[in-house]
Amino acid sequence: MGSGNLQSIGVIGAGAWGTALAQTLRLAGRDVLLWAREAETIEDINQRHANSVFLPGIELDNGLTATGELAAVAERDIVLMVAPSQHVRAVSAALSRHHCAGKPVVICAKGLEQSTGKPLAQVLAETLPEATVAVLSGPSFAADVARGMPAALTLATVEEDLGRDLTAALGYRQFRLYWTDDVVGVQLGGAIKNVLAIAAGIVDGKGLGASAHAALVTRGFAELRRFGQALGARPETLMGLSGLGDLLLTCGSPQSRNMSLGRALGRGETLASVLGSRRSVAEGLYTAAAVARLATEKGIEMPICSAVQEIVEGRATVEAAIDALLARPFRAET
Repeated sequence: MGSGNLQSIGVIGAGAWGTALAQTLRLAGRDVLLWAREAETIEDINQRHANSVFLPGIELDNGLTATGELAAVAERDIVLMVAPSQHVRAVSAALSRHHCAGKPVVICAKGLEQSTGKPLAQVLAETLPEATVAVLSGPSFAADVARGMPAALTLATVEEDLGRDLTAALGYRQFRLYWTDDVVGVQLGGAIKNVLAIAAGIVDGKGLGASAHAALVTRGFAELRRFGQALGARPETLMGLSGLGDLLLTCGSPQSRNMSLGRALGRGETLASVLGSRRSVAEGLYTAAAVARLATEKGIEMPICSAVQEIVEGRATVEAAIDALLARPFRAET
């Protein structure tokens, strides 16, 4: 294909991360078209060069344009799929009516499909089988990336040549991309860390201290590795940017939507009240159920992720879930 043939980029999803990706690609001099569902967001981007709802406080590049037409995005050489994970199936099915065979579609959402437990690359293969699939994931806050601050992420493709072409087309000095062929591992790291970030936020919101937070993140990473190993991820991928790197970022700052959600739950707020005040999506809410179900089916021990699922589904209080974790028997660390 060659990176020289990948000149224009379409971004599907004008939430915080989709807008940040579109902005950083404009800063790198790329030709970018951003698809949004909301008419007010399209007008905001095109007329005021801002996305005041989903990425407030960021002045967007004047050359960044938005559209509500999937057909226009499908004409681009590369499509970034940044719709929320639970909407990827519906959006990619709609895109299939316009998408040309063989074009790369890069999954930038982080999650598992709640209803099936499937990674998003598998969802895309079912709904858009003619696409060439890639995955982009790693430690990155949308506001940092949109401001042009340095970030490093992992780009996963089965074929190395495609990975090299996409890295050249999407990366630049401030937005460093590292290629791997471990498509499964990159997806699992990005999905499970969102569930663990809710748990880390709960610990923070309950005021349990830095020692408990460190223990939670470390034992959570052990769960991520067990889960990844069972589903075919490579250990070195989970130790890299898209696994441990993203886990440390997301569990370490309330700037994370998943951690801030957990903090609110830890402070005693109800899930309904938290979600009612937000328009952004905390992907860990939906991934928790998929992770817990797969863990049960495959016999993987995931006590922290299971506790998060019980809390968000209303089957356990925060206090009861913490008590259950603390009551677990002592065991060897590995």
